[in-house]
Formats: sequence, structure tokens, C-alpha cells
Amino acid sequence: MLLSTKAYARAGLVGNPSDGYFGKTISFIVRDFWAEVVLYETPELHIQHNERDETTFNSISELARSVRQFGYYGGVRLLKASVKRFFDYCAKEKIDLHGSNFTLRYDSNIPPQVGMAGSSAIITACWRALMQFYKVEIPRHILASLVLSVENDELGIPAGLQDRVIQSYEGLVFMDFNRAAVEKLGYGLYEELDPALLPPLYIAYTSHLSEGTEVFHNDIRSRWNRGEREVVSAMYHWANLAQRVRDLLVAGEGHKVGPLLNENFDLRRRLYKIGAGNIDMVETARSVGASAKFTGSGGAIVGTYEGEEMFQSLRGALEPKGYTVLKPQILPV
Repeated sequence: MLLSTKAYARAGLVGNPSDGYFGKTISFIVRDFWAEVVLYETPELHIQHNERDETTFNSISELARSVRQFGYYGGVRLLKASVKRFFDYCAKEKIDLHGSNFTLRYDSNIPPQVGMAGSSAIITACWRALMQFYKVEIPRHILASLVLSVENDELGIPAGLQDRVIQSYEGLVFMDFNRAAVEKLGYGLYEELDPALLPPLYIAYTSHLSEGTEVFHNDIRSRWNRGEREVVSAMYHWANLAQRVRDLLVAGEGHKVGPLLNENFDLRRRLYKIGAGNIDMVETARSVGASAKFTGSGGAIVGTYEGEEMFQSLRGALEPKGYTVLKPQILPV
């Protein structure tokens, strides 16, 4: 038996980073990039290394290149933590697992550390493979929470539910993480929306401006925990922007959401320390009339544009600076 499962990159359209702070967000899946996990039965349980897990290098410059591209942590820890958490979940739910062992390996073409949820994609794909191998069914809203628990509880990575929800549901999803629901149920309220409601969208990214989520969110988390008014107010503001975008989309007025995406980033810029390169990427996109905000933690942006001429202008402005520009594929072909 050989199983192959995938989970796709995602873009946070609006509301992020309030998902980790009882806010609201809208996200969509980006099928242009994915993480894939292959699982097959073997006498012993084995997890194979990927290029990003290498610890032997030909030179110090090669090590530095690897760290710049993949960060300090590879994907094996994600798979090990996923398998352990899956076992714990099944034990808690009194789900009997057969005794066969397996080998796991993973691969990913999601641009690393640019805020497109590459780590959670590996974990989600792993859970899907384990669910198929052991014939275990887990509802999508529960799966998202379990994937988050791998990062939060097993690995100590600060993160919110947004990435895991959209990678579980796919398509386009409005997410309400109000405190009452999350603390009572362990998950938010999720509404699947028709991607046809979206205006024309682009994504631009570069690996040269990446900053890991573990670094990016630390200070804001501590300020939130202290109840700083500026941070708490910002989270409410981002949640309100997500609600307004959702209402415009449902009303068939998706062409009006661009300024709200800009507002999402402008607030972030006032609250967070954002590098000059990331600011330049946003301002370059806006210079041709497009809207622009981060897809996640920096290194990639998402926004709206008006017509093919503006999209070509986006490419003409961004690509000479080393950015890749694309129209995201949200639905299966």
C-alpha cells in the first residue's frame, strides 16, 4: 500500500493576524504550491529526511544557504510530532490502530518562510496520510484544531487556527474565532464561501524577505497577554475588516474590498516592526493601483487588481525587483 496525500499553500486575505487572538479572518487555498506526504507499509516505522533536514554540508557557505532558504528547522520534527499527536488522539478517543508499521517521507514546493503556511501544510498532509492508513475519520473542523495542537503543544510554535482551517477545508473560508466558541468548543465558526465571489487576485513573493512565524509573533503575543490597549484594539479592528469583506463578498460587491485589504496592512505597519524590503514590495504593488497586504508573516503579499493591464503592470513593477507574481489557483482544475 502506497498513499500520497497533499495539503496546499494558503493566503490570508484579510483579518490576519487576529486569528490567534479571538478575531476573524478570510483565507483561500493556493493550489499552485503544496506539501506532499508519501506513506507506505514497512517492517519498521521510519521517517525519511528531506533536503531541508540535512545536517551535513560541503561548506560553511552551503550551510548558510540552507538556513536562509529553509530556516533552522526541517520537516522531520513536524512529521514526528504529527505521528505522536495522532497516536495520542486515537488513544483518547479509544480508536484501535492496527499494528502495521510504515515509512513516511515528505516533499514541498511551498516557498519557505514567506507566510504561505508551508509547515502546517506538511502536518495536514501527514494527518491525511495517517487517517487513510489507519482508516480513521476526523471531521475537518477537528482536524484543523489537531494540526494546530501539533505546533502549539508538541513543538511550542506560536500560531493560530487560520492556516490549519483553510488547509483542512480548502477553497475560501470565513472564520470567526470568537472567544466563547473557541473556549467552549475548541474551534471557531467556519463559513465556506464561493471563490467566484472574489475579485481578481494576485500573489507576489520572494524568499529574500522571509521571517519565521516564531520570530514574527513573539512580541505581539506578550503585549496581548499583558492587555495592552493598542494591541487589543488592533485585533478587534482586523476582525471587523474580515467581517466587512465577508459581507461585501456575499453581497456580490467583491470589487470594493481592495481598500480594506490596504487598511489591514496599514494597521499592521503601525503595530509591527516591518523590514524595508517588505514595505517596498507592498508600496511597489500599490504604485500601479493594486491593493496589497501580507499573506501571512512577510515575504509574500496578496491583493486585488483591476483588469489584465494592471496585472501586467504589477509584473512589470515587481519582477525586476526579484519578486514572483502569479494569479492564484483556488479551485481544482
